[in-house]
Formats: sequence, structure tokens, C-alpha cells
Amino acid sequence: MLVSYNWLNEYVDLNGISPNELAEKITKSGIEVEGVEVLDEGIKNVVIGYVVEREQHPNADKLNKCLVDVGEGDPIQIICGAPNVDKGQKVAVAKVGAVLPGNFKIKKAKLRGEESNGMICSLQELGIEGKIVAKDYAQGIFVFPSDVEVGKNALEYLQRNDAVLELGLTPNRADCLSMLGVAYEVAAILEKEVKLPNTEYPTINEKASDYIKVSVEENADVPLYTARVIKNIKISPSPLWMQGKLMAAGIRPHNNVVDITNYILLEYGQPLHAFDYDKIGSKEILVRRAQSGEKITTLDETDRTLSEDNLLITNGKEGIAVAGVMGGANSEVQADTTTVLLESAYFDSKVIRRSSKVIGLRSEASARYEKGIDPNRVRKAADRACQLLQLYAGGEVLEGEVAVDTLTAEPKVVSITLGKINQTLGTTLKTDAVTAIFDSLQFATQMEGDTFTVTVPTRRNDIVIEADLIEEVARLYGYDNLPKTLPIGAATPGSLTAYQKKRRMARRYLESAGLYQAITYSLTNEAKVHSFALEKRNPIKLAMPMSEERALLRQSIVPQLLEVLKYNAARQNENIAVYETGVVFLANGEQELPEEKEHLAGAVTGIWSMHPWQGEKKTVDFFVVKGVLEGLFQKLGVHEQITFARAELDGMHPGRTAEIVLNGEIIGFVGQVHPQMQNDLDLKETYCFELDLSKLFAVEVEALHYTSIPRFPYVTRDIALVVEKDVLAGSLQEIIIEAGGKLLKDVQVFDLYEGEKMEAGKKSIAFSLTYFDPEQTLTDEMISKTHDKVLAAVEEKAGASLRG
Repeated sequence: MLVSYNWLNEYVDLNGISPNELAEKITKSGIEVEGVEVLDEGIKNVVIGYVVEREQHPNADKLNKCLVDVGEGDPIQIICGAPNVDKGQKVAVAKVGAVLPGNFKIKKAKLRGEESNGMICSLQELGIEGKIVAKDYAQGIFVFPSDVEVGKNALEYLQRNDAVLELGLTPNRADCLSMLGVAYEVAAILEKEVKLPNTEYPTINEKASDYIKVSVEENADVPLYTARVIKNIKISPSPLWMQGKLMAAGIRPHNNVVDITNYILLEYGQPLHAFDYDKIGSKEILVRRAQSGEKITTLDETDRTLSEDNLLITNGKEGIAVAGVMGGANSEVQADTTTVLLESAYFDSKVIRRSSKVIGLRSEASARYEKGIDPNRVRKAADRACQLLQLYAGGEVLEGEVAVDTLTAEPKVVSITLGKINQTLGTTLKTDAVTAIFDSLQFATQMEGDTFTVTVPTRRNDIVIEADLIEEVARLYGYDNLPKTLPIGAATPGSLTAYQKKRRMARRYLESAGLYQAITYSLTNEAKVHSFALEKRNPIKLAMPMSEERALLRQSIVPQLLEVLKYNAARQNENIAVYETGVVFLANGEQELPEEKEHLAGAVTGIWSMHPWQGEKKTVDFFVVKGVLEGLFQKLGVHEQITFARAELDGMHPGRTAEIVLNGEIIGFVGQVHPQMQNDLDLKETYCFELDLSKLFAVEVEALHYTSIPRFPYVTRDIALVVEKDVLAGSLQEIIIEAGGKLLKDVQVFDLYEGEKMEAGKKSIAFSLTYFDPEQTLTDEMISKTHDKVLAAVEEKAGASLRG
């Protein structure tokens, strides 16, 4: 809700409180003010000018040479390119030295050889959004009415010497969707009175009932429907002050009749609709549910197909408006309208909400009906509109109204004790203080003992139970004034679980390693649901999927990450590394909820690191990704329990893929995506991994132990073993570690040879073995004894021999 500070001041004496101070008070009382915009901020020296003469620029077809009186003696010459500028107009003129939005300064200039001493402005150039500028002036300068005074501040006439407060209203505070609703709120905060507008107007000696008949099929849908008739309307622009207020509220001016209904919408929060009486096609208004498939063209020139959920205003036969949402084009007020039928009604909020949703149209009117309007303002708003139509459209209001009224709008009565209020808020408020708060809200209050019986006005439909009254007392007493107390008893500080700590550690490690976190859909399709899955079960299908592409719950995260790489590669971002921690869903049978397991997955492609100055670059390969995972396992303290085993998996390269084994149980995989799939995705060489975190994080890790810096030297021995080609390096490494015992501290592969000098079917794998004893210096005899055990073990268990 956009609230004009100057307009609000008409109902509540703001007594010099600045817009920002008022915004702070409103926010502290429970309604957030999201921002304050000063409409004329940064604009100065813009006045009303009178175009004395206009002639074609001698050197430009699209420019006009104007002589403009700005109230300072002799007229000044201004070159203007607006197509609608003409002699006799009163316009906004930015004089030399003026400043316009964006710190645009006006200086003397020459345009095609002719001097220009200022600028004739459009409303857009004065900082008004184009979408709220009247259509007549959307493409040119704004022309003021003839009664404005030359030389005066143009922004004052346009109501731009104002500030607008943007209220962030929650659904329960629909009462503040109107200026009067905000006025009641502000008056309560400031302890002021609300000045309500005068709604008196004269009528002519004709009866509205002679012109129209109103009937309603379902009174539950329309408890109250009133119709007024206004004759001899003269369609023209609305007063400038009204246009300015509408634009400040974000509404585009149209003509005096439409603007008045919009003005009342903002002032009272009561939607009105004006029909061209002569276009209705009958002397009857029938409100009924639409028939399935019935059509109507609304004011936005869109054909709408209705259903039985839509409430329709008809002339007895065909629709002329979608009730509470938007009028029909067939009864629109236009330039030739002379008689207006004014509708003011109370529609059931649930019906309007459903109707608006069915046709996919939400308007300012439907937004208010959906949340609930004040039933006691329906007639008052119509009275105010009739008054304004008589004043500013020359209308003659017929006597009386035609109405269907089955509405019972009784105010709610809620009781609460002083003790309950103080107990809930922790305060020691007295009866007089609480009564004063209810009085400031204009809630009628009666006391019986220490019990307040509060009669809540119908404008506040959010006040229903005791807790609502307590909230009103708390916010107007001041949340800052509520006593602060500490909880009694032992308090348990919040902390992360062990699982959460490990998850956070894993994320931070991967991000420090250079991977970006991704968040992808948990939904996939039939073609991808089993791809890369660590555990394959029957797919779980959604009952109401968004599309076939998002119809099944995923069993692996990798397919979505590959889509992320594909999306980026298509946009020339070819070097990318991403990871995701997320849930996969595994079926437990038709009648059971799926099992949810958290997985960690990653995908990497392109160049891993590059040093242009040294001319070095490292393209991602299997060992880069494996090394990242090994670093993660070391960070988690499980690296000694992890092994990698060669594997062949669907969708993965048959020679560059490994299973990740934790204490004998497979928990994931790492490797290259199959070349065929890479081609299908238009990706370069790509590597991925996926881990079951529920198993990885479940491992109990011993507390970290620190050791002193070694005092004794390490001894390194290298061996090159000749084995059959199908023998895995990992198997040899396990044999060496087992045979090396306590003295063997580290084993690393550093070379692989398969060449012409090697016997057919054989290969050479070289290992570096590190021996160390923290208690003593190792002798050659001690090292040789252990080293011989290693050589004997690899020969016995793997058929390995030392390479000569």
C-alpha cells in the first residue's frame, strides 16, 4: 500500500512529524514501512509556463520554436521536440539552472542554430513512471488546466511536493488497504482524532428505482448490492489534485468518472464500478454465477472464459462485469457517456478469491474483496462518490438507491481481563492505560471488575480472539517498552549435531578446493531416474507433476549436475566445477513413504588450474578429482578406512572409474563420464563423483592425536615390481602395507611402465616405501629385514618380481 503523506495529513493532524519519523513510528507499532520516497527529491526550479507562440524550427522538421512566459517579465525562447506542444498551453518548464531527476542540469543551449533557454517537460522527465501517466500525455508534454498560475511551482500542482510511504501489509491488516484505514492506525499511534470526509450532496427530483431494478440469485454470494444513478455526466479530465494523488499511489488517471471510483477505492478501501447506463442494454441488474463456458470481454480487452466459480454482473441476460474483479468492455464509461450506474457492493471474499484465480486476473478491487472489506463503508463510499461526481463531473444524482440487502454486519465483541494482558506481556499496566489504548483505536470498551468487554469496529475484521486484543495493547504500548526478562532454569545452548558439523566441514572443504555449490531440482524424468544411482529401486512418480521432465523423484544427483555443466558450456563457461549436497529418494513400496538419503555429488570439466605467465595449465583428470576426495576423507578422519577399487558402471568410462569403499562397503564412485554421454551433452572430458553421506558421516572417528616432530631420520627405499597386466596397483599397495608392519609409514606409486622392453602381458609398477621408527635410528639390518618381508609377500601373493 502506497500512502501519500500529504493526503494522510487531510485526515490526521501530523503536526510537523516528518515522513521518516512517521515511518519509524508506524514500523514500531507493527506495520513495516518498507521505504519512504520523496517525490520531488533532487528536482528544483520547475515552474508553470504559458506558450505564447509556437512555430516550426527553421532547421529541423521535428523541433518547435516556442516563446514561453514563465512569469518573469519577457517571454523566453525554448526549443521543444514534443509533438503535442502548441500555442496557448500551460506547461511545466525547467528554467536554466533547474535540476531534473538523475541530477540532469538545464543549461542554455543552441539546437540547430536556435537558442534554447530551458526545457518544456513531460511528466516522465519530472520523475513520474510512464505506466502511470495518462495515455493522452504518454508520448508528449503534459498540458495543465487553464486555471493554473504562471510562474508557480509546477510540482505543487502535480502533488509532487510529497512523500510516499510504502507499507508492507500482512494479510490480516486489510483495514490499512485504504487511506482512512491508515488514518485510524496513525491516529491511534499519535493519539489524535480522525477527520472523516464530508459525504453530503444534493439530489434531483427523480428516483433511481425508476431507472433500474436489482436482483441477486444467491444472497450468500452477495449479501449487499447497491446501485445509484447519476445523470448529465460530462466526461473530462479529473481535477489535477486528484490525478496527482492517484499517480502517487501508482494508479494511472483516465477521466473524471473512472478516477473518482479509483479515488474512493484508495480513500475508503471500497471497490466501486461505474457502468455506462445507456450501454447496459436493459433496466435490470442480475447478479448470478456464470455458466460454464460463458464468455465476457473485460476492460483490459481480453476475452475471458468463465466457469460456475465466477460471480457475474449481468443485464438479465449477458454479462457486463466479473463481480469484484473487473468490468466488461461492453458497458465501459467512455467520452460519450452521459448517465452512470454506480455499483457499490459487498461480495463474499471466498467467492471473489476463487473467481479471480479461475480467470487468472487479480485487480486492486479483487485484492481488497479477497481480504475482506468493511461492510459499513459500502454505502458511505457510494455517497462520497456521488458527491465527487456531482462536483467534478457535473452529475445530477437521482434520489435514493436500489439495493438488495441481506447483510448483517454486527461488530465483534471480545472480552479479556487485565490480569491476562499483564500476564502475557509481563507488564503491570493499569486499567486506565489499557482503556486509553482501546480508546485511541476507537474500540468501544466497557469495564466490569477487571474484565474489558471490547466492541471491535467492522473495519477491523482481524480482531477475533483475546490474543488479538493483547497484540493491540502490546504494539501501541510499544514493543520497546515491554519488560525484558531472562528465562528461568537451566538453559541448553544451541549447537550443531555431529552430522551437521561434518556436512558443514565437507562443504567448506570442497569450496576451498575450488568447487561451487549448486542447488538443483529433486525431480527428474524416466530417462534419467536410474542414471548413476548408487542404489536402484522402483522410481517414485509424483501425483501431479509440473511436466514430464519433472515427474519422478531423483535417485542420483549427478544427472542434474551434468545439466548444470551443459548449461554453462553452452554459454562459453567451459571450465567449471560444482558440487551439491542433497537428498535422493528410494522407494519403500507403494503404501510407504520413500527413504530419503543425503548424498554428496560433484562434476568437473575443463581446465583445473592455469598459470599463463609460466605457460602452465592443468586439465582436470581422474587423479585431480580422486585427490579432492582423498583430501575430504582426510579432513573427515576416515582416509585410512577408505579404498578405491576399479569398477564398471553404466554411464561411466570403463577404464577410468573406481568404486569408493569404506570398511568393505561401497559408499560411492568417482570417474570419467562415458565419452558417448559427454558427446550427447556437448561436454569436453568430464569427471564426476557421488557419495552416500549417511554412511560416510556415520563412521566413528577417534579424537585427533598430536605427535612430536620426529627426532630420527626417515629412510626411503624404491622398488619396481613386474606383474601381470591385470594386477591392480591398489592390491599390491595393500600387500606391501600389511607386510611392512610398524616400520613402514608410507607407500606411494610413482611410476608405471608398459613398453617394448617389457615382456608381453607384463607391466612394471614402481613404489616408494618410507620406513621410520620414532624411538631410534634405523639400521641397515632392521630396514633390510622388513624390506625382505615386503618383497617376499608381493612375490607370494601377487607373483611379482623385482625389475632388473
